[in-house]
Amino acid sequence: MRSITGKSHTDLLLYVAQCYYEQGRTQEDIGSELHLTRWKVGRLLDEARGAGLVEIRIVHPQARRTDVEVEMRSRFGLRECVVVPGPETPDTAGRHIATAAANYLKSNSSWLTTLGVSWGNTLQQIAAVLPAGWTSGIEVIQANGGVSRSVHPTKAANIVTGIAHSGNGRATLLPVPAIVERIETRDALYAEGFVEDVLSRARRAEALLFSLGALGPTSVLVESGAVTPAELAQLESAGACGDILAHYITETGEIAYDDIDRRTVGLSLDDVKNANCAIAVAAGARKVPVVNGALNSGLCSVLITDEPTALAVLEQ
Repeated sequence: MRSITGKSHTDLLLYVAQCYYEQGRTQEDIGSELHLTRWKVGRLLDEARGAGLVEIRIVHPQARRTDVEVEMRSRFGLRECVVVPGPETPDTAGRHIATAAANYLKSNSSWLTTLGVSWGNTLQQIAAVLPAGWTSGIEVIQANGGVSRSVHPTKAANIVTGIAHSGNGRATLLPVPAIVERIETRDALYAEGFVEDVLSRARRAEALLFSLGALGPTSVLVESGAVTPAELAQLESAGACGDILAHYITETGEIAYDDIDRRTVGLSLDDVKNANCAIAVAAGARKVPVVNGALNSGLCSVLITDEPTALAVLEQ
């Protein structure tokens, strides 16, 4: 049997910690060797952790960064914030944050019976990773118009019906463009009873789920032609940082370019602010400005993001 005579207290803490954490030995076995009770070994392990000799770190890709979440909630007055580690590679970034959002929906499924949703690359990935039976009987309502063509599988109808189907529920669609060419066309659409009915349902939903869109030529709205290159240049000149439900905002949360916004079909930014629970999903360096815009203007009550994005926002 090993004697502890002559060992410094720090040596003892290190030895006990190495036996337990590195060698996988039980506290009873370590105590038997050192002529200590199992309870004394447990206290030594607690002391080793308290002295900083042992650092316990959870390394699962979906492990949450609770310290960053607390700081984000405090800084921006969020109801909740989900911060997961950054992706291992850029190629996995989208699926990584989509999985975090899907987990959040599943964990809140007990009270979530109606869900308004937007669309886009991030929402498409969320729909793809939500498992069958993640909830039961949910109504999923499209919260803004879609696009007729895209190089990505981001059609609003597919996303809305996909989320509803996996949740054993039903979909309510809004089969109109996100941005129309003329203000008169938008006014005519709003005069149609079915448009107002869908949007009214979305306003009353228990939660609203949307991604924060980065500004740039690779965004779905630009690639689809809903926003022209000339309009993109005007948005950039006006200080736009990205979009929320196709509403382009500045980093202070104001409408960047009124001409485009007056042709946008869907819930308004006031509707987003007044939502019972507004869940924004965004990650990546390109989205830091629009995340700032949403947070600075109260356009989300829940943010789901990754650690690099959250830290970049906190450094602003």
